[in-house]
Amino acid sequence: MVGRVAADETRDGVALTNLDQPLFDGAGATKRDLVDYLDAVRDRILPVLRGRALSVMRVRPGQEPFMQKNLPKYAPDWIRSVSSWAEASRRQVTYALCDDRRTLLWFANQRAVEYHPALFVGDHATHMVLDLDPPEHDDSFALAVRGAFLVRRALADAGLAGAVKTSGAKGVHVFVPVAAGVAPEDLAAATRALAARAERLDPELATTAFIREDRAGKVFLDSTRAGGATVVAAYSPRIRPGTPVSFPVAWDDLGRVTPGDFTVRTAPGLLAEADPWAEQMPAPQRLPDDLVAEGHTIPVARVQAMHEGKRRARARRAE
Repeated sequence: MVGRVAADETRDGVALTNLDQPLFDGAGATKRDLVDYLDAVRDRILPVLRGRALSVMRVRPGQEPFMQKNLPKYAPDWIRSVSSWAEASRRQVTYALCDDRRTLLWFANQRAVEYHPALFVGDHATHMVLDLDPPEHDDSFALAVRGAFLVRRALADAGLAGAVKTSGAKGVHVFVPVAAGVAPEDLAAATRALAARAERLDPELATTAFIREDRAGKVFLDSTRAGGATVVAAYSPRIRPGTPVSFPVAWDDLGRVTPGDFTVRTAPGLLAEADPWAEQMPAPQRLPDDLVAEGHTIPVARVQAMHEGKRRARARRAE
């Protein structure tokens, strides 16, 4: 058929094309490597994607990577979807639900490298998340690890526990599963309070300052991953040199690894038959009342930063 690319192979009814093309500049991997990796880890990554509105980062040859939220009109009709309001873009978005192997393979063939699921299933928020973003530094990841241990201490002090993974870039993500029924505004408040408590444990290392220029070379404890926000999934590849993946790590091992240890080429062998993200994730926990109450006294970071940015702009114009 004119305009149709011949398939290199077919898996689960999904035609896979151009498998020997480089994935992206600096990937050190081909499109086949991406497909093979996602297929190899499907029994681990599908449980963290299933039932969640999905955004993906795609990369086409010769183009910059881009985020895709809306399921394309040319997508197969067997891909499930959900429609919801996207507050950031102020529009209704039809998101894909990546619930099975063939949907995952279809996305891989579309050169979807990164998988960013919502932090809720239906109307139920499932996790409190802190994203630890270190400054540009020779030891960026080591700083993020130190920040993660502050978060772990703050969690323990509150009677909570979480699991940790590399972000696949230079940072670390801490996930805390929460009991059903928590209100979105209470979850966001508890996340702000947890970040503030971790910051107080070592204010020379960590900061909750949302404005980058105010961070003074410290690890940013990002508490804004709540509500409609997404976080890259465990086991998801990243569009970074070498194609690293976001990989679960035991707390006791966190100080002995680097992000480059886990790539689309190395991760399957490291996993063997294990699923460390599922194995290390605690049971859902009820958020302490005092944590939620404290959080409601802390301004929302993005709103506070917006007002501060306007104030600084006015001050500059007045100079």
